[in-house]
Amino acid sequence: MYSEKLKEISENQWRIEPFGNMNVPFIVFGDDTIIKQLDEKVYEQGMNVAALPGIVKASYAMPDAHWGYGFPIGGVAAFDADTGGVISAGGVGFDISCGVRAILTGVTIEEIEPFKNRLADVLERRIPAGVGSTGKLKLSKHQIDQMLIGGAQWAVSNGYGTKDDLMRIEEDGRMFGAAPEFVSNQAKERQSDEVGTLGSGNHYMEVQKIVEIFDGNIADIFGLRNGDIVVSIHCGSRGLGHQIATDYLPRMVNAAGKAGIRLPERDLACAPINSDVGQEYLGAMRAGINCALANRQMLTHLLRQAFADVLPKADLKLLYDVSHNTCKEEKHNVDGETKKLFVHRKGATRAFGPGHQSLPEDIRQAGQPVLIGGTMGTCSYILAGMEEGMSLAFGSCSHGAGRAMSRKQATKKWGGRELIKALAEKGIIIRGASLRGIAEEAPGAYKDVNIVADATEKAKLAKKVAKLEPIICVKG
Repeated sequence: MYSEKLKEISENQWRIEPFGNMNVPFIVFGDDTIIKQLDEKVYEQGMNVAALPGIVKASYAMPDAHWGYGFPIGGVAAFDADTGGVISAGGVGFDISCGVRAILTGVTIEEIEPFKNRLADVLERRIPAGVGSTGKLKLSKHQIDQMLIGGAQWAVSNGYGTKDDLMRIEEDGRMFGAAPEFVSNQAKERQSDEVGTLGSGNHYMEVQKIVEIFDGNIADIFGLRNGDIVVSIHCGSRGLGHQIATDYLPRMVNAAGKAGIRLPERDLACAPINSDVGQEYLGAMRAGINCALANRQMLTHLLRQAFADVLPKADLKLLYDVSHNTCKEEKHNVDGETKKLFVHRKGATRAFGPGHQSLPEDIRQAGQPVLIGGTMGTCSYILAGMEEGMSLAFGSCSHGAGRAMSRKQATKKWGGRELIKALAEKGIIIRGASLRGIAEEAPGAYKDVNIVADATEKAKLAKKVAKLEPIICVKG
């Protein structure tokens, strides 16, 4: 049992020292409850990542970690191109730049309560959701390429949002270095009518109320008050991102073999960053990030239209948009030296600390807003990145509650209709594209997000700012 090698080195931080093929330690963040519940497969995958060439400092697993394809979900790893570091499609994930954005509304729970059912109906009509869902916008090949280059900036330039939105998005809404020429025609065709759609799985648009403030100073800076309404949008790059991963996985398997890299499992497929395959994937993956940023921007536009129909006094302003499932080129301090690293975050979010120059000036002193999503029947959290997290895990933290059981297991235990009824009794309105999809995302299928958020804070990765509870949830 690999877990037997785990040693606690500080509060909510555990470590497996390098052995066998490992180049660096494997570090897990979490309390006793999280560690006891952790699947043995997470240890195996985390140690496999620690054995990859050019990895720096450690392979990490966040408090919401569970096993995935190749890398664990909740896994973080940084690689140095100058020492033979690799880039991995499995280390990014299939839903490239799946992420969450939180939007302030300027209205309170008392103001929205009389309109709750009507708003749920309007959101259900306006927000395309579900497997294979399509939007009203049909993009030409040229328009798709422009979207893949421009991201949310492209969406805003076409009338979907404002320039103020862009200041509250990672990379100012556009990931530079995107190369649409390295994205297959099949991927582009899959995305041609999916821009502005939620998709399925754990994706959602959720109207939430702030029920608790933990740090009043940071909450004031972020514009958060008890009783206010916030909307969270969780989705990614849809079919395009999935196709990019599908296209590059076999190419990376071959590239790894040619580079003499042993792959204990196929989904750990990777290529040297400076190789042709590595550079082409990097360009395609960045295009996938821009696709996701544009998608969330378009959905924000649809959300604003829905609120205008029901609550015209609402003023929807973007708090922040964070991506999961990315590999980003960043500068980090390693043993007193600033290095350019390629940081993989799979099911993990960037969580830069106070004062970081990439953060918007008006909130920079508080640290980066971090959004940890819960489930349609539990709570979510807004946190702020901490200075300590920059050295602990390259400024990274948890992205959600993390699954505790598979979707298949969930559908055996719960039914969609029963869940809708049970949640309605708690005052939560559910609108879903399918009953099966709702059952798959049952709250009981996930870890306790309260434990995840507490562990994230105690590990000094990010600080809790506000707790939110759902009142309306549109599910894919």
